[in-house]
Amino acid sequence: MLTSSYGNWLRTEKQNVALANLDPGALHLPYTPDLDVRDFISIENIMDEYGLGPNGALIMAADLIADMSEKLGEELDLIGPDIVLVDTPGQMELFAFRASGPYIARELTSEPKAIVYLFDSVFSANPLNYVSNMFLSAAIHTRFFLPQIHALSKCDLLPEKEVDNILDWSESTAALENAIHERSEDETRRLLSYNLMEAMHQLELSFAMIPVSSRTNEGIVELSAFVERIFKGGEKITY
Repeated sequence: MLTSSYGNWLRTEKQNVALANLDPGALHLPYTPDLDVRDFISIENIMDEYGLGPNGALIMAADLIADMSEKLGEELDLIGPDIVLVDTPGQMELFAFRASGPYIARELTSEPKAIVYLFDSVFSANPLNYVSNMFLSAAIHTRFFLPQIHALSKCDLLPEKEVDNILDWSESTAALENAIHERSEDETRRLLSYNLMEAMHQLELSFAMIPVSSRTNEGIVELSAFVERIFKGGEKITY
């Protein structure tokens, strides 16, 4: 959904943007992709040809996408956008935690790139879950080593106070530590969360947190501005 709403907003701003779907298992998309990996790879055909189940076919598909990264990049060049929003599989183990993921990100284009990592707002409202999400985001960063932005997705589903709490946790380790202490009576779980939090703080793995909503378009302007700061120092992304 964020790919769709962000892409629509960029187009209203007269930006030359292309939307690329790299999820071969997607059944329905809330946008019309300019580049769709499903035009080249069929999960059903992989299952039939290799006798695989859905999970095995998705894993093989990820490797096949890596093999055709150069071709996909050529297709994008033909479209000629200034900005490409790439929608990757939601299952991180299929993209981020396989060798194919960083390879695809590297080979798809030589232009500057950034990652938008989504924090599900409802899940992240619990500080212990928030720490788990921080840990996953740090793992993504160490896999790709690209500029990274944290988007608090579906923020319209939470009361404003809970959104503010999450933003406080993203800015203050003390606030997050207090929230963990208040929420959990399990000493082992608290210590694990504290130690994970402290390790990421020491490694300076902190990224901007931007509340966004694909339904209301809240935060899309702020997200776009942050992307522009990464790539062009705040200027519109045009060439």
